[in-house]
Amino acid sequence: MKKIVSVSLFLLGIMFFDIAFAQEKVITRGVEVSTNGYMPEVGVKAPDFAATDKGMNEISLSSFKGKKVVLNIFPSLDTPTCALSVRKFNTEAASFENTVVLCISKDLPFAQTRFCSTEGLDRVVPLSVFRSEDFDKSYGLIIAEGPMRGLTTRAVIVIDETGKIIYRQLVKNVSEEPDYQKAIERLK
Repeated sequence: MKKIVSVSLFLLGIMFFDIAFAQEKVITRGVEVSTNGYMPEVGVKAPDFAATDKGMNEISLSSFKGKKVVLNIFPSLDTPTCALSVRKFNTEAASFENTVVLCISKDLPFAQTRFCSTEGLDRVVPLSVFRSEDFDKSYGLIIAEGPMRGLTTRAVIVIDETGKIIYRQLVKNVSEEPDYQKAIERLK
């Protein structure tokens, strides 16, 4: 009987460990790596977080309540795929009424501003989460290992006017583009 109880407790411990420390898997540079957790599910209220804008001001997600919000999350604007996603969302999603596109990365605000200015991207809001522990903990989208450790992975989250998540996509291979059409469909 003691063995059965011991084995049962051991198995419960393993299950708890797996749940408590579960992580998403993504591919960066051809290698599968873990993120720091799981991204929030569709139907839940989007966790609030603060990010830094071009003026080094803290902007919270909750300040956009009442609008549809697209979180375009990516590792760095200094990569072709990330730059392409910002350009695409600047053209596509930002044209919808009552919608804001937040382009989120760990890039410094100065670099984000320079990129958007050079590219003429004025319908997206670049925000840096380089010092946002709220985002890191709540969204589970920080690459936890490998050469890109500490950067955000590629994902898209669409939030409705009430603050609920209505679409999410974790792009499994960071070098690939998100599914723009599915995200844009959720804005209609």
